[in-house]
Amino acid sequence: MELSVIIPVYNVEKYIRTCIESIYRQGLSEDHFEVILVNDGTQDRSMEVIADIIEAHKNITVINQENQGLSMARNNGIAIAKGDYILMPDSDDLLVENSLKPLLDKALETRADLVVADFVEIHDEEIAALKPGEPRQRERFVCKEMTGKELFLNDLVPYKCYVWRTLYKLDFLKSKKLYFVPGIRYEDLPFTHEVYLKAETSLRASWLLNIYRKGRKGAITLGLDMPRAHDWCVAIGKTWELTHMEGLSTTEMYKLKENLHDSVTALIYSMFYTMKKTTQQLQVINMLKHEVPELDFDHGLKQRMETWLFWHIPYLYIVFRAYIAKQNKWRRHLLGH
Repeated sequence: MELSVIIPVYNVEKYIRTCIESIYRQGLSEDHFEVILVNDGTQDRSMEVIADIIEAHKNITVINQENQGLSMARNNGIAIAKGDYILMPDSDDLLVENSLKPLLDKALETRADLVVADFVEIHDEEIAALKPGEPRQRERFVCKEMTGKELFLNDLVPYKCYVWRTLYKLDFLKSKKLYFVPGIRYEDLPFTHEVYLKAETSLRASWLLNIYRKGRKGAITLGLDMPRAHDWCVAIGKTWELTHMEGLSTTEMYKLKENLHDSVTALIYSMFYTMKKTTQQLQVINMLKHEVPELDFDHGLKQRMETWLFWHIPYLYIVFRAYIAKQNKWRRHLLGH
């Protein structure tokens, strides 16, 4: 088996059929890949609307489980996967037609740990109007070989830790014991950083793989509540643990700390934007202190001052960070601009 496509299914009855149909428009023989649908206790008609697809294809396996969240759905899918490579598309997105085979062929040829592709963002209402052959694929398939750490330095930004754009070698994930942190959202942040830093070989492909359904998720981080804030703090904490990873160069450590700083900045701004009570804001700061007891940013005077305020005068830290965040890219990103 060459490929396992793992799709968590939870309350996506409007989108799941389009997603699965796109997988069967990739020019792949069904003998060479499997589709693992993880029904994560969906409460809508998601499984009903694809019942005929499941019946029509012998290479589909369904896992039915009580709702455990996206992390465990993916982990449970990986646990039974038989493919040489894993693909984990989001159930509300879809694949560009005939985009997967060149990536899989290259992965099988090189045995790279990771193959990372490009994607295109299209508004939800525009996807239904796409014609055959749209969006237009790149004219040439180009892959650049590099180490995972080189890919980390050149390509990874903390607000684009998209799991669905990558083919993962199954043996690599299992040998390095790489999995998603159970029970949290923002699970892609620590997972993607760890995968990139531990991959020996990777390919960066200039090739469209995914259609990201823009507007369906929207500026999700703006809807911050205490459970989401907790999950975000846990995700940052798990990513911070990678600063103890052996073998990181000075440049790699600098980049990792900058990515973490950006993640904290996004959390604080989102908190400031949605939580108006000081008591709530301070509660988030305390959660972050609990999950990242070693938090210490020291790239320049401003970061050192932020760190001191964070630990000693958290209210002033909140005000200072919110002001800075409003001036930079995070405001535009979080608002979806």
